[in-house]
Amino acid sequence: MSLGDRPDIIGVDDASFEEFVAGSSGRLFTVAILLTGRHRAEAEDLLQDVLERAYRRWGRITRKGDPEPYVRQMLVNAAADRWRRLRYRREEPLALDSVVVPAGDEAGEAADRDVLLRALAMLPPRQRAVLVLRYFQDLSEAQTAAIMGCSIGTVKSQSSRALAKLREISAASNAGKRAGCEAAPDGRRQKGLGSHG
Repeated sequence: MSLGDRPDIIGVDDASFEEFVAGSSGRLFTVAILLTGRHRAEAEDLLQDVLERAYRRWGRITRKGDPEPYVRQMLVNAAADRWRRLRYRREEPLALDSVVVPAGDEAGEAADRDVLLRALAMLPPRQRAVLVLRYFQDLSEAQTAAIMGCSIGTVKSQSSRALAKLREISAASNAGKRAGCEAAPDGRRQKGLGSHG
């Protein structure tokens, strides 16, 4: 390890960094997965890069108190940098036709979650980041604005647009589920679901 790669405080306890990684990397990876639109390899790369940078600044980061919020902000900032570089990457279409499991059972809940996560991945990066920070990380509008480097009004408008898009996708998915529940395996409509006999 060269001197440039070492933490910024001589004698820093590497064990404290290792404990931090062991205790928080799961939560940070989940945020990275959501920020990258469920692209696992990108999320792994993103988190690895951020943890590497955090290690080099570990002394400064730990002087500020709890390191997780600081590292989470590093993660959001690094994701934003990646968005700028990958701005012209094609969006992947959301295929809703495979989701026909009746709601109310575990499989239905898993299918709903899958639709939600795929819909989240379809959103523009800033809208996705706002929803991840506001609703997954449970941050306030002010905290989200501070992390994203924008105004509270921007957070509100991005959140509103993103939620409207998620509702639109959810409605389309629910219509697909209802249509799937009404059809019997042989293609005939089932009794009790709107057919007469």
